[in-house]
Amino acid sequence: MEFDLLKGSFTKQDARNLNPLVLAFVGDGIYEIFVRAFIVSKNREMNVHKLHIKAISYVKAHDQSGFMMAIMDELTEEETNIYKRGRNAKSGTVPKNAKVSEYRTATGFEALFGYLYLTEQKDRINYFLEMIVKIKTGA
Repeated sequence: MEFDLLKGSFTKQDARNLNPLVLAFVGDGIYEIFVRAFIVSKNREMNVHKLHIKAISYVKAHDQSGFMMAIMDELTEEETNIYKRGRNAKSGTVPKNAKVSEYRTATGFEALFGYLYLTEQKDRINYFLEMIVKIKTGA
């Protein structure tokens, strides 16, 4: 997904200088939009409640943590550093249905997606999203 208004707004250094929770904030939104669009593309006649239930299985901390562990070996050094900064950031809250370790790993996952999006690394985003879909669907 591209928004021309934002094109070139962030250099890699600009994005690295952001608070990792800000990167996670952006990444959460980008990842959520992908998941929703992907699920609708595969289930065009499904009602909204059922679509929402399917989306939850991609976006809850437990699943994001699992996806992160699965893609970890594919990260570059730079991506690993962004992930670790997100994972180690202290957010002050933990959802009631997530273990602290899973929540932190999921925050790192979201920070990675936020960083890749802000730095316009579409190929890397797509590469990871394809891996995630394969993991989730067993394809």
